[in-house]
Amino acid sequence: MNNENGVIKDASALGTPKMLLLGLQHMFAMFGATILVPILVNSYFHGEGLSVQVTLICAGIGTLFFHLCTKMKVPAFLGSSFAFLGGFATVAELNTGIFADMSYGEKLPYACGGIVVAGLLYLILALIIKLVGVKRVMRFLPPVVTGPIIICIGLSLAPSAIANASTNWLLALVALAVIVIFNVWGKGMFKIIPILMGVVIPYVLALILTACGVTNPDGSAILDFSNVAQSAWVGLPPFQFCKFDITAVLVMAPIAIATMMEHIGDISAISATVDENFLEDPGLHRTLIGDGLATALSAMVGGPANTTYGENTGVLELSRVHDPKVIRIAAVYAIVLSFIPKVSAIIGSMPASIIGGVSFILYGMISAIGVRNIVENHVDFTKSRNL
Repeated sequence: MNNENGVIKDASALGTPKMLLLGLQHMFAMFGATILVPILVNSYFHGEGLSVQVTLICAGIGTLFFHLCTKMKVPAFLGSSFAFLGGFATVAELNTGIFADMSYGEKLPYACGGIVVAGLLYLILALIIKLVGVKRVMRFLPPVVTGPIIICIGLSLAPSAIANASTNWLLALVALAVIVIFNVWGKGMFKIIPILMGVVIPYVLALILTACGVTNPDGSAILDFSNVAQSAWVGLPPFQFCKFDITAVLVMAPIAIATMMEHIGDISAISATVDENFLEDPGLHRTLIGDGLATALSAMVGGPANTTYGENTGVLELSRVHDPKVIRIAAVYAIVLSFIPKVSAIIGSMPASIIGGVSFILYGMISAIGVRNIVENHVDFTKSRNL
């Protein structure tokens, strides 16, 4: 059914304008974290790191490729992975062997080469799961394991939400309150776009405060449009091809072990959110192939590793619209924005505090999904083994 218990499976019934708005909501949910990765990597490489434009187009194309690999069934968005930040920082400081006389910008392609190998490791795990069977693999990951993993994914993201929100608690709390109000008391379309409203209304407030001369508690400007003024209206993403060196590969590739386990937790969370078993259909091997190849293809042209985004899982839970088409619309938005640097800069000017306030809800929803997974599967915590 299209609408069961308030859940919308086919967003086409809402009409094109509403679908476009829902896609915009998912785009805003992923945008802050997705562009934060290249911003952080740039700090490691002293301004010679990843490009925001390349990151956006790789996220969009990677998401569409993931949907193709998963038979268009899994409502997941692939954004920049934070797991590889430590690897980027390590490669940036390599100063022996071939790296001895390199600039920071010359080292970056080698870090991307290591991520290509990391992405290909996903294919090995996918092959093992295909040969052994997902049921045998998931016997080692029952609800008593996956539930707490999903909870930990949400809780592990919480510090970043707090760090962002603490830059201006007023805007963060307004963003959080707006989302709660629209989600609980909103009517019609407003009830299914609480995240979008939680971004737009605090941003308007930030504009008003900036116009009145109000600053953040630390004295910094609430809104900074310097990058907007410097950005062009149209521009091609500055792609650069990866390079390979065994040292950089050994730094970056092993991180895939952690991200593959995170992937299983994310797919379990999405399955629990939309009440469908994506581990069985289209299959965990297909989601791993989609994620791994999207990561490898991104790194080949100078982009970061990709990963399924918990932020968008939180949006699925809040909006109750579980149609993967909406995610694909968000992916198209990301691709279009990669060619319009000025619009990307405007969205990128969004105060970190607003992102923090929105993230409180999204990350909390992920942990709540983990709790629900435990409750619905009747995990007995009176047994000491389970506890």
